[in-house]
Amino acid sequence: MELIKILLRGASQVMFQNNIWCGLLFIVGIFWGSYETGNGLVAWGALLGLIVSTSTGFILDLPDNEGEEGLWGFNGILVGCAFPTFMGDSVLMWLSLILCAMMSTWVYRAFNNILAPYKVSSFTFSFVFTTWIFLLASRAMDGLSPHTLPSIGISPLTPLIKYDILSLIEYWLKGISQVFLVNSWVTGAIFLLGLFISNKWAGIWAAVASAVSLFIAILFSASGGSITEGLYGFSAVLTGLALGMTFYKVNIRTAIWALLGIIATVFIQAAMNVLLSPVGIPTLTGPFCLATWLFLLPLIRFDDKGHYCSLLREKLKKSRDDE
Repeated sequence: MELIKILLRGASQVMFQNNIWCGLLFIVGIFWGSYETGNGLVAWGALLGLIVSTSTGFILDLPDNEGEEGLWGFNGILVGCAFPTFMGDSVLMWLSLILCAMMSTWVYRAFNNILAPYKVSSFTFSFVFTTWIFLLASRAMDGLSPHTLPSIGISPLTPLIKYDILSLIEYWLKGISQVFLVNSWVTGAIFLLGLFISNKWAGIWAAVASAVSLFIAILFSASGGSITEGLYGFSAVLTGLALGMTFYKVNIRTAIWALLGIIATVFIQAAMNVLLSPVGIPTLTGPFCLATWLFLLPLIRFDDKGHYCSLLREKLKKSRDDE
C-alpha cells in the first residue's frame, strides 16, 4: 500500500501536489482521455513510466524523503505519456520508453544539483530533455517511427475557432488535460477536480491559468489548431501553479506576479513552437520550465507587509551598514 501511495503521489507531483487522491484522479483522467481519443496505449505508457522511474529511485538508493513525496515519478509518467503519443507501437518504442523513464530519475537529480546554487528546481525539464533526445533520434532510426511528430518546417492547416460558450469551455479544459498530453475536455475536468480535492488554490490557479492563456492566444490570433486542442494552456497551467501557490504565498502581489508569468508563458510557447519547427519536435513542457525559471531566478520575495522586493531592501540595508 505504501508503494501505491508513492506512485499516486508521483502522478500528483506533475502539478505540484502531494496527494494520493489527486494522483488517483490524474491516472483515471489519463485512462479516460487516452481511450476516448483512440490511443489507450498512452495510459499504459503513463503507468509504465511512473512505475519504472519510481523503481529507479529505489534501485539507485536516492533519498527516501524524495521517494515518499513522489519526486521520482512525475517526470517518468510524462515520458510514458509522450512516447505512445509521438511514436508508433513497437517493441523498440516500449524498450526506449523504459530507458528514458529510468534516465528521467537521475537526470532530474543531476539538473537539480546544477541549479541548486540558484535556488530553483529543474521541474519537468528532465522529462523534456530526455524525451527530446529520443524524439530527435527517431528521425534517424527506423526502429523508432516518428508516428505523429510535427512535420519538419511545415505549418499544418489551421482549423476555424468556434467562439460559442461550450466550445470555449472545451478549449479551456483541454488546456488542463494537455499537461499529460491528453486531448480531452472530460479529462481536464477530472484533473481540475483532483486539484480542488488536493488544494483549492491549486484548482483555482489551474483554472485561471488555462483561461488567461486561452484569452491571450485568441487575442493575438495564434494557430487555431493549437488553441482548439489546448496546446497554449498546459505550460501556462504549470506556471500558474508554480508561481501562484507553490513557491509564493497566496496574496494579491503574488497573484499579479503569477499572471505576468502565465502571459509570458504563452509567448514563450509560441516562440519555442517556431524555434523547434525546423527539427519537427514538440515543445513539451519546455515553455513552463523557461518561464518559471525567469520569474524565480530574480529571487524576488513578496512578504505580508506589501513590500515586493525584500532582497533589494536587504542589499540596501547592508550597503548602509557598510558605509
